[in-house]
Amino acid sequence: MLPHRPNPRRRSPRRRTSRRLPLLAGLLTALLGLAALLGSALAATAPNPPGAPAAQPPAVPNADCTLKVPAAPLTAVGLASPYLLTATDAAKGPCHEADAAQSAFVQATVLNPATGAVFVYDPLVIDRGTRPARAAVVPKLPAHAVVGLWFGFNGNNLTLGGSTAAGRCVNGTRGSIFGQFAYCNAPAFFSAARGAERAGRLKVPPLGVGRDGAPCPTTRDFGIVDQDQSDNVTTAYLATPDGRIAQRTAADTAALGPQGAVDLANGSDNLLLTAFVDPALGCTPWTAPDLADPGHRATALALDELQAAADQGTPVALVPRNDPMVLGANGAQSRTKTNLYRVGVDQAPVGAGKGTDQGDGPTYCARLASGGAARLTADGALFTAAVSPTTGQNLADFLSQRLAASLQNLGCPQQQSATPAGPGSPSPSPSPSASASASATGTGPAAPASGAPTATGTGAPASEAPASDTPTGTGAASPKLVPPAGAGGTPGTAEGAGPADSPSLALVGDVVPSPSPVLPSAVASGGAGMIGSATMIAAPSVTASVATSVTASTKAPVRATPTHGRLADTGASPRLWPFAGMAVAVLLLGCSVRLLTGARRHPQRRH
Repeated sequence: MLPHRPNPRRRSPRRRTSRRLPLLAGLLTALLGLAALLGSALAATAPNPPGAPAAQPPAVPNADCTLKVPAAPLTAVGLASPYLLTATDAAKGPCHEADAAQSAFVQATVLNPATGAVFVYDPLVIDRGTRPARAAVVPKLPAHAVVGLWFGFNGNNLTLGGSTAAGRCVNGTRGSIFGQFAYCNAPAFFSAARGAERAGRLKVPPLGVGRDGAPCPTTRDFGIVDQDQSDNVTTAYLATPDGRIAQRTAADTAALGPQGAVDLANGSDNLLLTAFVDPALGCTPWTAPDLADPGHRATALALDELQAAADQGTPVALVPRNDPMVLGANGAQSRTKTNLYRVGVDQAPVGAGKGTDQGDGPTYCARLASGGAARLTADGALFTAAVSPTTGQNLADFLSQRLAASLQNLGCPQQQSATPAGPGSPSPSPSPSASASASATGTGPAAPASGAPTATGTGAPASEAPASDTPTGTGAASPKLVPPAGAGGTPGTAEGAGPADSPSLALVGDVVPSPSPVLPSAVASGGAGMIGSATMIAAPSVTASVATSVTASTKAPVRATPTHGRLADTGASPRLWPFAGMAVAVLLLGCSVRLLTGARRHPQRRH
C-alpha cells in the first residue's frame, strides 16, 4: 500500500487566516485613505459659509507687531509682494491684519523723473503664513522710477523687519522706533520730486480757497495738526470674513463684496484732512493715478507733504522735538530722531533752512493753541454740519477734543485756554477727564540731541543710528491711542502703563473707522471701489458720500474676525490643514498598497 501524501494545494485554516489579515488591513487602510482624501479635498475647495461663526479676538489685542518687508521692495515685483505681519513678542498674543486694532498699512508713491508724473500704489499686508484673498496687481513702473514707501499702524509700535536695507528703510533710531510710523527711501523720493518741480516737470496743484474764504488747509497748518503731525497713511484694504486681505480696488471690491468683505482703514492725520476736513470746507485734495486700480485716483501722504511744502503759509507747522513719536529713551527729546522723522516727510532739519525753527515745544504749543482755536472759531459752523471719524460726533466736537488732548499730551501750558467758547462754537472740556492715558516708554541708552540724517535718511551717528533690520521694537511707545469707532468720543482703556517717570499720554483723535461692509452702490458707480469707511481712494467728488457712509454703516457694524487659536497662532494658515489631510490620505493609501501587495505575495510553505 502506498503511503498517504498530503495535497499541496490544501492549506490549513491558520494559513488561510494569516493571509486574510493583511488583505483586510490593506482594504481598511485604503478605505480610510480614500475617505481622508475626499474630505480634505472638499474642505480645501469649499468656501466659508456666509455668516459662519468665528472665534472672537482677544479682549486686549497685542499692540506691538512686526512687518516683514519683502525682497526688492522698491521694484514692481517687490511692490506686488505682500508684507507679512506677525507679533513682535509672541508671548503678548498674535497679530492679525484683519483686526482693526492691529492693522498695518503700506503706501507707495512713484515719481517718473523724466516727466514729473506721480502715481500711487498700496502694497498689500497679510498675516504671516496666509495668502491674499486676491493676488495683488503688479504695477507698471515708468523707466528709472523713484519709489518712496510710508507705513501706518493702528496699534502702538510697528517694527520693520526683512529687506529693510534694500528699501533704505527708517524705523526710528536704534533702540527707539517712531511707533506707528516708518518709511523707506522717502528722502530720495522727495529730493527727486523737488528737482522735477524746479525743472517745471512736476506741477503741484494750488491749494485753492475754501468755503470760509481762506486758503485750504494742509498737513502743516496749525489749525489742523495735532501732537504728532504727518503720521500714518491713507491706504485702505479689504478683509474677507475668514481674515484674508486684498487691495481695495474696484475689481477686488466687486469680487469680494458679495462674500461679506469689509474695509480696513488707517487712522491718520492725512485721512482726517482729505476725507473729512477738505469736504467740509469745499476743498479738493491732490490725487494721482492708482497703479493698482486703472482709471481711478488716490490720495497719499507724499502728495499731501509736497503740497504743504509748496503752499503752506506762515506759520508752518513742522514736527517739534516734543512730538511723542520722536522722543528718545525714557521720554528724552532727541534732535537726531526728530530730524530722521522730518526728512521722511519732506521737512527741513531742526534749525536748518528757511522757514524752520529750533523745534522747541513752547513755540509749537503756542502756535497750535492759537491756530487750532482760530480754525474752530472761523469754521465752527461748517464743521458742526460735517461728520467725523467718530460715529455720532460732528467734526467740530471731534477737532475740539483732539486739540485739547494734543495740548495736554505735549505738556502745553495753553491747554486750559485752547478751545473757543461762544455761540455756535464747540466747547468741550479742554482737558478731557475721560481720556485714557498710557506711558510712552523707551528702552536703551539716552540719545544725544545732536546729529542730522543723511540724504538717504539712513545715516545717523553711531550713538543713535536708525533702527536696523532687527530692531527691538521696544522704543517709543504708542504716541496715540486708538479708541473703537462708534464710541462717541469716549476713549478706551490703555493697557501696559510704563514707569512712573514716563510722559503721560491722553487720547488723540486719529480714530480708526470700524470695518464696514462694501457699499454695492460704489461698485455699480465705479467710484474707485469705494466702501463704507472714511478713507478716500476715489476722485474727490465722492468724498462727501464716503464720509456719510461712516454714519450709515455703523448701525450694524460688520467685522472681519480672524481665526484665533493654537493652530492659527503658529503662523500657519487654517487653509493649509486640508492639504495636510491630503498628505495623510496619500500616506494611508500607500500603506494599503503595501499591505495588499504583501498579501498577494504571501509565501507558501512546501513539505
